[in-house]
Amino acid sequence: MVARTHSVALMGMTGSMVEVEADIGNGLPTLMIIGLPDTALADSRDRVRSAAANSGCPLPTAKITVNLSPAALPKHGSTFDLGIAMSILAAAGSISASSIEGVVHLGELSLDGRLRPMNGVLPAIAAAARAGFTKFVVPAGNRREAELVPGVVIVPVISMRDAAIFHGGAFEHIDRDAIESSGAADDLEPVHELADVIGNPDAVLAMVAAAAGGHHVFLLGPPGAGKTMLASRLPGLLPDLGTEAALEVTAVRSLSRASVPQALVTRPPFESPHHTATAAALIGGGSRQIRPGAAARASNGVLFLDEAPEFATNVLDCLRQPLESGVISIHRANAVARFPGRFQLVLAANPCPCGQYGAIDSTCTCTPNTRRRYLARLSGPLLDRIDIQVQVRRVTAAELRLSADKQRLTTELARGQVNQARVAAADRLTSTPWRLNSEVSGAWLRAGPRKLSPAALTSLDRALERGGITMRGYDRILRVAWTLADLDGFDHPGSDHIGRALYLRRSVS
Repeated sequence: MVARTHSVALMGMTGSMVEVEADIGNGLPTLMIIGLPDTALADSRDRVRSAAANSGCPLPTAKITVNLSPAALPKHGSTFDLGIAMSILAAAGSISASSIEGVVHLGELSLDGRLRPMNGVLPAIAAAARAGFTKFVVPAGNRREAELVPGVVIVPVISMRDAAIFHGGAFEHIDRDAIESSGAADDLEPVHELADVIGNPDAVLAMVAAAAGGHHVFLLGPPGAGKTMLASRLPGLLPDLGTEAALEVTAVRSLSRASVPQALVTRPPFESPHHTATAAALIGGGSRQIRPGAAARASNGVLFLDEAPEFATNVLDCLRQPLESGVISIHRANAVARFPGRFQLVLAANPCPCGQYGAIDSTCTCTPNTRRRYLARLSGPLLDRIDIQVQVRRVTAAELRLSADKQRLTTELARGQVNQARVAAADRLTSTPWRLNSEVSGAWLRAGPRKLSPAALTSLDRALERGGITMRGYDRILRVAWTLADLDGFDHPGSDHIGRALYLRRSVS
């Protein structure tokens, strides 16, 4: 007798349906798994047999063949264990074959028959739901994460025997109260206060504008000037994630984290990898199962690269493609894994290797050639994709004393300004495929229905003619100018907004 159920094979964020077939025939007692399994999946033979014996529902002593179809699709990991076990029990007549046929089973078995929480439940269920499946049996520790997908029925189980009972197995029932308490609590990102930033009003304006328009930022300044402090405040200025973005962020977190998400992630993520990170750590990769890197985990949030010139040049250049397309594609010989890559990039750099060039209270020991070589590690094509480039200076003692009497911009107030600016941009772009100023094409800005008058563009045209900016830089300055106008409540940018956007683009020159 052949019994069938279903599971999901993940390649990046993309899930493919897998039919799990089990056949019990004549021959020596063996359990064989076919259908292009990897090593972890091939080891399911021993896990499933031990789990079944220790759960009180042993497998038949016969020749058992399990096929994972389509056979040409690579299958990775141990999340097929539950589907394999259920299909074998159904083929043996221990549970109902018709009950398992329309159900998707996900979960890794331990040797005593318990089901372990797994990574990637959310994208797996979302992919199966798109394929038309509505009922899922998952580990109890993944219950809250699985229920984030709308329109599906989730059956949480704590063990293989619990799953077998659900499908009509005549086994002793297990107390299901542990389902409610299983799983670890999800951690919350701290919110940093913008009012803690002293001095550097241009840099504060740059962060507010970056949040309002979704722009990338480059911060240049000596150590202790506050570059990291400014970057860490950017996520707090961003509005809460919408439903689609929140599901995407939670799905990526489900794929990449050791702990299981217990609720929908509603705040933009913040990732800050060390400068020794490899291209695989930044973008994603892996020899067998491809995992998302820091850039994918920062999607719909902020990717902060501190000490950016210390990163390997080839690692930084890996960001150029997702900065343009918003998608991270990782190619392998037999498949292509895709992850979301629409993040805000914040680069921070010292002006030279010793970090003191331009500081009024210190002396730089680097030669001009050394300084040029140091910043040249940030390639021109990469910097050209950064909308806002500002210098951050150290706070003087006088600024520190005067700041006590000044009322500084708070995170709550700045986020309100950002929300209003984003609403204005969304209303203006209603009939277009864009919602943020950073997404608008240059052709639409220059020749579309919202094109600016030649008088307003005088300073920008002059900078282009003198070679101070490229054509890509021209378009990016226009985008920042529209963001500044939205923050000020103007219907369109004037020459003042163009001038301020040009300054925010070229203040590090």
